[in-house]
Amino acid sequence: MIADLGYFSLLFALLAAVYAVGAAWYGHKSHNERWLESARNATLITLPLTALSSALLITLLLTNDFSIQYVWRVSSIEQPTYLKVTALWGGQAGSLLFWNFLLAAFTAAAMAHKWDEQKPLMPYAIIVASFTQIFFLSLSAFVENPFARIAGGIIPANGNGLNPLLRHPGMIIHPPMLYLGFTGFTIPYTFAMAALISGRLDDTWIRTTRRWTLVAWLFLSLGLILGGRWAYDVLGWGGYWGWDPVENASLIPWLSGTAFLHSVMIQEKRQMFKWWNMFLIVITYLLVIYGTFIVRSGVISSVHSFAQSAVGPLFFGFIAVMALFSIYWITKRREDLKSEHTLASFLSREAAFLYNNFLFLAILAIVFLFTNYPIISELFTGERGFVGPPVYERALAPLFLLLLGLMGIAPLTMWYRTSLQRLGQAMVWPAVVATVTIVVLFFLEVRLWAALLGVWTITFSMVLTLVEFGKGTQARMRRGENFFTAFSNLMARSRRRYGGYWIHLGVLVMAYGVIGVELYQQETQRQLQAGEIVALGAYEVQFLNVMQRPGPDDLIITEAVLDVYKNGRLVATLTPRREIYTRTGQPMTIPDARSTFFEDFYVLLAEQPTSPTAVTLRLFLNPLINWVWAGGFIFVLGTLIAAWPDPVEDKITAVRARQRPAVALTGD
Repeated sequence: MIADLGYFSLLFALLAAVYAVGAAWYGHKSHNERWLESARNATLITLPLTALSSALLITLLLTNDFSIQYVWRVSSIEQPTYLKVTALWGGQAGSLLFWNFLLAAFTAAAMAHKWDEQKPLMPYAIIVASFTQIFFLSLSAFVENPFARIAGGIIPANGNGLNPLLRHPGMIIHPPMLYLGFTGFTIPYTFAMAALISGRLDDTWIRTTRRWTLVAWLFLSLGLILGGRWAYDVLGWGGYWGWDPVENASLIPWLSGTAFLHSVMIQEKRQMFKWWNMFLIVITYLLVIYGTFIVRSGVISSVHSFAQSAVGPLFFGFIAVMALFSIYWITKRREDLKSEHTLASFLSREAAFLYNNFLFLAILAIVFLFTNYPIISELFTGERGFVGPPVYERALAPLFLLLLGLMGIAPLTMWYRTSLQRLGQAMVWPAVVATVTIVVLFFLEVRLWAALLGVWTITFSMVLTLVEFGKGTQARMRRGENFFTAFSNLMARSRRRYGGYWIHLGVLVMAYGVIGVELYQQETQRQLQAGEIVALGAYEVQFLNVMQRPGPDDLIITEAVLDVYKNGRLVATLTPRREIYTRTGQPMTIPDARSTFFEDFYVLLAEQPTSPTAVTLRLFLNPLINWVWAGGFIFVLGTLIAAWPDPVEDKITAVRARQRPAVALTGD
């Protein structure tokens, strides 16, 4: 009964989305406000229907209804309650349903927000958003039905349980963050298409969707950071990023979305880059669908992806349809997308943002090409090739270095034109500080030229960014405000600008961590008998013994006990372990680490121990790894500041929307 109700709720949501498209089209053609209101209501009702369907699937998981195929695959009687709930996104069918719920939530919120202010765009926005919703709802209803029953009518006594890799706390939060980021980017795309179809190609759609874009970008960023932490804690890579295809599939739309966030500022300030901004948001939307395709089709092997599925060709077809649809409207409106102003100087803020965009897209192109290299090589040679992390790093390091340098210089530039002399004067002291820093590091025996160049660039940009905070705070202190009042008012009055600077600081702190790990990571692997010692850097590890014990939910836990010494002093006892889920035989490696502000000493079991007195250990010394996580925290803080509602700015946007002349809903 519960499963039937869940499935019918899913079908009704699909019917509501189809109705929304038809009602919006008819209301637009007949200029009938009642039909447009009805179309909006249909998009709103999709949310409670998908929420009900999701809640009913969770109920089936909590009540151990193993007559449902999905429940049998991802849950078990012994599984803790919190994991039964998160099993909603632990498999293909459930995660697609969850995706539909989040997409419906974003769409409903966008349609309910400022309906009267943006009414000329809304019919087209409803049609585009609902069409995306129809595709995903159709997948859930007809291809990956989460309520499908087990064939044969024989109900298993227990289920397989959730994949052990998905039981980490990071995986409880990581997938929802990515899904929120992916589904959130459909909103700016929806309004971009609405602007193209309606012919309202000023910056209205950008102002309308600015916060939606920031929120989507924040969630996608969080998903990437949490995914890195999950990989570090569970996969046994010894690091946070392995250039895995599914990791890349999330990074790629983040890159284009970041370029879009920077580029739209130029359209708002100077009415430039209209065509370019349309291109960026279209490519971001298509890459979101592409990323979902990579995860769910199994077309490229990955530790993150779901098994091969029939949804692959359907995703490919949908991407093709939406690409052709977008290209048609951009081509049709190409004359209207011409910029009102041209680039006055290659040394200006407009130019700096354009260079920023080119760098992001160059990085995107390389990651996209390398990620799809297995498919490309198989197509032309019949054999699947592979691009490893060292190739990515060598190809991308120069581009990331340029991007970090530009991050500090861009805020110094002026609109229209920047004096080279003024720019040079502003960079003198940051360059001096950066140079002193690498000289000190050189005398501390940091001799790798790549590390010194990277630290110089990061320090240079960081000092420039901190100077911007200092200048703004000092300007307010001259009005009589104390330091803390001046600084807080600076954040409150210029949230978008200084939130962006906080984001830059977060990225720069993360970059220090990346240099530490990528250039100075030490690694070794040794087989030890009880009592033997292995050294790495300033650390020594003495293997004591192996213990085995049962864990929750049919887990067998095998852990090694190790004493860790640094410079001859005992600093930690670590217990890296391997877990085997006996029901399916799936193994999982859980490392242990001694963490400090400056480094992690990270140990994992390279093989399953077969004796209590012998073990094979893999050791990593990861300098500055925790700076990656600290920078991520600053990054998120900055995004929250930039996205926080500004009543004054919202009022200005609303006034501008009312002042614009109405446009007939003809679509021509």
